[in-house]
Amino acid sequence: MKYPGRIIRKGDTDTRIVKAIQTRLQQLGIERFDGTGIFGTKTEQAIRLFQARFIDQEGMPLTIDGEVGSITWEALFGKAKVPDNHSTSNKWIEAVLQTARGEIGVLEQPSGSNWGPRIKKYLQTVNINFPAAWCAAFVYWCFEETALAAEKPNPLVKTGGVLAHWNKTTGKKITAEEAVNNPALIKPGQIFIMSFGGGLGHTGIVESVQGGFITVIEGNTNDGGSREGVGVFRRTRKIATINKGFIEYKI
Repeated sequence: MKYPGRIIRKGDTDTRIVKAIQTRLQQLGIERFDGTGIFGTKTEQAIRLFQARFIDQEGMPLTIDGEVGSITWEALFGKAKVPDNHSTSNKWIEAVLQTARGEIGVLEQPSGSNWGPRIKKYLQTVNINFPAAWCAAFVYWCFEETALAAEKPNPLVKTGGVLAHWNKTTGKKITAEEAVNNPALIKPGQIFIMSFGGGLGHTGIVESVQGGFITVIEGNTNDGGSREGVGVFRRTRKIATINKGFIEYKI
């Protein structure tokens, strides 16, 4: 059964989906059910037990919450049963992704300086001429370079501020809650937005989607996912960690 596009939790009344979960848990030797299709305490406890025993696609422990979101659904039913989107039919967005891929490996010079020949170019596209946090500038630069080559207007907000982009955008917004419930809403080329409080944020470009995970290309980060890292990297993030949402632009 395909992931239904929402989190399944205690009290859910869709007997078809609940029975499928119960049957699968029984097949895996987690618990025996009478096939009632009722998501009660027994089912919740069985899911918690499953989550304690199994891992996600990255080899990490599942969150033990007794709920079946896209990551637990994938662990239960397999990769073929969750949203999988590795390409876009929009040639312009694909060109943006190609531009971003070409920057992977760019590093600050010196490391930790928020500066360097390439970093300077990213920042200058949003009218910043001094060392500064540059993840939003990198995203804008990728779209700007592609737009110039295609002789199209850049639809992004011209800003080096992550949250300013979110607040001022005219693009389509997908909230964090919507994205967690239904990863099928997330597409390559969308821009993720994270908030860390106090006006601080982080951003990057979605390259692909697999269940509850996204592969992204982002600047001012590192292998650990810092918002104040040293270069442009390809990373894998859980959709649930994107606490603000996603922006989609169409050309």
